[in-house]
Formats: sequence, structure tokens, C-alpha cells
Amino acid sequence: MLLYGRNPVLEALQGGRVSELLVAKGIEESFVRELKTFEVRLKFAPRIELDQLAGTTQHQGVMAEVEDLEWATVDDILDRADEKGEQLLMILLDGVTDPRNFGAIIRSAEVLGAHGVVVEERRSAPLSAVVAKAAAGATSYLPVAQTKNLPRLIDQLKEDNVWIYGAAGEAATDLRRLDYDRKLALVIGAEGEGMRRLVREKCDELVSIAVRGQIKSLNAGVAAGILIHHAVSSRPIKAKP
Repeated sequence: MLLYGRNPVLEALQGGRVSELLVAKGIEESFVRELKTFEVRLKFAPRIELDQLAGTTQHQGVMAEVEDLEWATVDDILDRADEKGEQLLMILLDGVTDPRNFGAIIRSAEVLGAHGVVVEERRSAPLSAVVAKAAAGATSYLPVAQTKNLPRLIDQLKEDNVWIYGAAGEAATDLRRLDYDRKLALVIGAEGEGMRRLVREKCDELVSIAVRGQIKSLNAGVAAGILIHHAVSSRPIKAKP
């Protein structure tokens, strides 16, 4: 897979996943010196060549050939919470097919302290270079898993005493009125459409984010970030060892 963007490429370099870099001619020397510290072969090319390979001008002057991103498993996410000694916080995406939203949610989940993201196999954007770019390198650290059937996974999580909160703009319950000090999965629905009926019905609570402007809805990626931050900040602060 061709990976582009400075943060994703630097994260891949730190993980030892890059054998060669394609760098735009004329890029600032300070960044070139940083790339050279990884002792990976650098190939310089006109910026237009990178534009054509990436299919975008938003590559920030660097591309890397890396192995395709691999899906984690739901068990990997559960194990991550156990290893950290924390109550589970999992993000479930129901039909988020825009790769930039997908990547932004992965980034927010990693930065804010969630344990992983799960998507349904046939109702999600693939793990692509666009997703990795939007995630700004977070795909190197956060488990991102697929499930064949999201409603069935929700049932399995409930059997393990995981509470399911679904984001719904029209919900009567404000996010500040719920208990987050428990094992929890937050469900984010598709842009514009929200959650499917079956997924919505399986949620223990539907939660909304108060808005004050004329536009009455939030981008899925922004809504996810707000909910994740509120969930984490509402939990007791863990004492440092």
C-alpha cells in the first residue's frame, strides 16, 4: 500500500514498516534530515509524480511503500482494556463509509484513550491510505477490527456486561446525564442516516449532544470525538503507580 502524509509515514518508519520513501523535490531540508535518520532509501521525484500516485495533492511531499494495514480482532480490543487495567471503551461504527470520517474517528479514539474501533465488514470504508492519512498515524497504535454482524456483536458484548450507548441527534437524553463508569461501547451511525433500526433498538441508551447553532447536526467524526472525550473524562481518574 502507498502511504502518504507526514504523520502516517513517520509512524510507519518508527514501526520499521518502510523500505523506501518517495520524496518531493524541493521539500524543506529539515524534514529530509529527519527522514534520513531512519536509514531508509530516499528517492526524489517531482511533486506532480506524487500527486499522480496518491491521486491527491494532500500527500505533504512524502510517500512510502508499506504492507497493507491489517485488521485486528474484537478480542484484541478487549485484551487491550484488560492489559491497561481499565474499563472497556469500544467504538462501534454502523455504516461510516467516508474514509476521512473513519480515519478521524480512529485518531480521536487513540488520542482520547478508547481501546479500539469496530466496523461491520460490508458497511465500512476499507483500511486504506486515505484512512491512514486522516488518522494521522493512529492506525499504528489502535486496534481496528471488523465484525460480520454488528447487531450480533452487540448481543455478545451485552452478555459480557458491556453497556451500549448510541449517538442519535434526536435523543432526549443529553450525554451529560449518563453513567460512563462501566464497560461501554459507543455506537456512531452513518453520516446523515444515523444507526440502522436494529442497531438502534439494541442500544441500552440513546444519547444526544446539545447544539446551539442553526445547524442541528454534527459531522460523525466530530460527534465521535465529543462522546469519547466525555466518556473518558467522566470516569474516575486512575491513580498513577
